[in-house]
Amino acid sequence: MKNGEIKKKNNTAKPFLKWAGGKTQLLSQFEDFYPKELKEGKIKKYIEPFLGSGAVFFHIVQKYEIESAYLYDINEELITTYQIIKEEPHNLIDSLDRLSKKYQQLNENERKDFYYKVRTDFNKYRFQSNRSSKKRIKHSAELIFLNKTCFNGLYRLNRNGDFNVPFGNYKNPRIINEENILNVSQLLRSVEINNSSYEKCEKAVDENSFVYFDPPYRPISQTSSFTSYSKFEFGEDKQKELVIFFNKLSEEYHSKLLLSNSDPTNSDPNDDFFQKLYKDYSIHKVSANRMINSVAKNRGHINELLITNYW
Repeated sequence: MKNGEIKKKNNTAKPFLKWAGGKTQLLSQFEDFYPKELKEGKIKKYIEPFLGSGAVFFHIVQKYEIESAYLYDINEELITTYQIIKEEPHNLIDSLDRLSKKYQQLNENERKDFYYKVRTDFNKYRFQSNRSSKKRIKHSAELIFLNKTCFNGLYRLNRNGDFNVPFGNYKNPRIINEENILNVSQLLRSVEINNSSYEKCEKAVDENSFVYFDPPYRPISQTSSFTSYSKFEFGEDKQKELVIFFNKLSEEYHSKLLLSNSDPTNSDPNDDFFQKLYKDYSIHKVSANRMINSVAKNRGHINELLITNYW
């Protein structure tokens, strides 16, 4: 094994969180659009500036000859949880096990009350400056617990920066997967994890890198806007700033770039926002089954965009 190479264990690590816009369902389609240099084993470095659930990360680093990976996200709770899984998986499992056992012993009404109590504790911690290792572990366990028991597995913050997703009322949610947490921990051992905005990934980029961008999507309708995964909004102005950074990595570093986003033509055939924004690149469409729309009749198969600086 080469120095710094990512340790893999039978390709069994998978995302430990549900996430709005997660890419697990799209991986077979995405694979058709990965650069040939990755498939030929020439690309050894993987970079993901908007991590989320990390479905594409888990897929790529376990299937291809990746030796180093760099992960970034502006969501502090999310990155803390990745770091805790990397560094203290057994302590996290113990904390999560306590939450899970307590929850399973309760009746339906008690579970709802317990959920909102954990949510309140989770939000209180977010504004504490004294963050000991023990508190970070507890907070990460609460994040996973809330993710598994909240409505639709959303991560959404209100204007005050509080996690505000309601109770999901699932009969038997799987709150803890000990084996997967340990597999993820092993996979992350040689991975660099950063709580920072996407621009910071530039220091890791070179011509032999594959960079996958999965920014908060531009809403395709007023009822489908779930862009507040952190306290920072990601509106159209941010989408325009992102393409400038995309151009920079492509032109200065010649790295292979893949970016996903919503397809505006799902709701308006004349909306060419991304066609104009990424007019110098290849734009492809994949089909996704999205369930996060608050209006049931608007859930189902929609197109999403994949934009590459190759082909």
